[in-house]
Amino acid sequence: MALTIKQKLLCLVLYICIFIDGSKAQLQVGFYNLTCPQAESIVRQEVSKAVASDPSIAAGLLRLHFHDCFVRGCDASVMLVSYPWNQAEMDAIPNQSLRGYDIIWYAKWQLEQVCQGIVSCADIIAFAARDSVSLTGGITYDVPSGRRDGTISRASEALANLPPPFADVNTLTQMFANKGLSQDDMVTLSGAHTIGQSHCSSFSSRLNNFSPNSSIDPTLDSTLASELSQQCPQHNTDPKTVVSMDPVTPNTFDINYYKNILTNKGLFTSDQTLMSINATSSLVTKYAQDSATFMSNFAAAMVKMGNIDVLTGTSGEIRTWCHVTN
Repeated sequence: MALTIKQKLLCLVLYICIFIDGSKAQLQVGFYNLTCPQAESIVRQEVSKAVASDPSIAAGLLRLHFHDCFVRGCDASVMLVSYPWNQAEMDAIPNQSLRGYDIIWYAKWQLEQVCQGIVSCADIIAFAARDSVSLTGGITYDVPSGRRDGTISRASEALANLPPPFADVNTLTQMFANKGLSQDDMVTLSGAHTIGQSHCSSFSSRLNNFSPNSSIDPTLDSTLASELSQQCPQHNTDPKTVVSMDPVTPNTFDINYYKNILTNKGLFTSDQTLMSINATSSLVTKYAQDSATFMSNFAAAMVKMGNIDVLTGTSGEIRTWCHVTN
């Protein structure tokens, strides 16, 4: 039986709706199983070599994923270089100390040799972050993939979206909420500070002229404050001077971060502020006593963060080179 004009129009609308919905594919575990089955193993090999050579790079790769996802979503916009007419995220003040770009670039080059134009830079960053956690003693977890790469990168957006190290608990809670992450997610993801290093400028305000009533932040352990003052003398601007965020096990992904906070040894204001209200301090206390729960929750929070404003389906592109758009 022939279709009426109205029925034909209805079928056309239905077809368009199905097509549009299909273009917004969801991330999925094993996304590359058929198109590039070596994808995750190639990334892990590169991360393994890098961590074996320099254990501190694991924190750099983890931080790279965080800084990517909090600006325009997890789209590898943090990898794009600046041009005279546009300052990219990479050159924003919070990102000038980022590390690990070369590892992502080389993993991408390797992947282009075996499955050209298939694996996005955004997924490589997500895989590398997961591998950095597991290779330093933390939990391993499945990473849903299928992200595509963005084509826009603006330094101003990094400044506006990345939580600063001097933020208080209310500011942190709001900035994470802006990305669809809960306060518990914020406390959990802050545990990434159990590995890595910091430049003096990120915490020096806690050591010198903190307030009219105190030169040193009273929430900072006095012994630690003395040690930090020696490592970071006032007005020290040497970019080579770095301090371990967890001086006990700086390259091991564990729960010492939370133990440190309980004894007023959180390095940043944004770390120690987690003890300022009951809702966050209770979770800090729990994690300091329960590694298994922290690891499990951290994996879940990383997957949740890795879903922030992702580009999938026909959105964005698969960059040939991570530092420039096609």
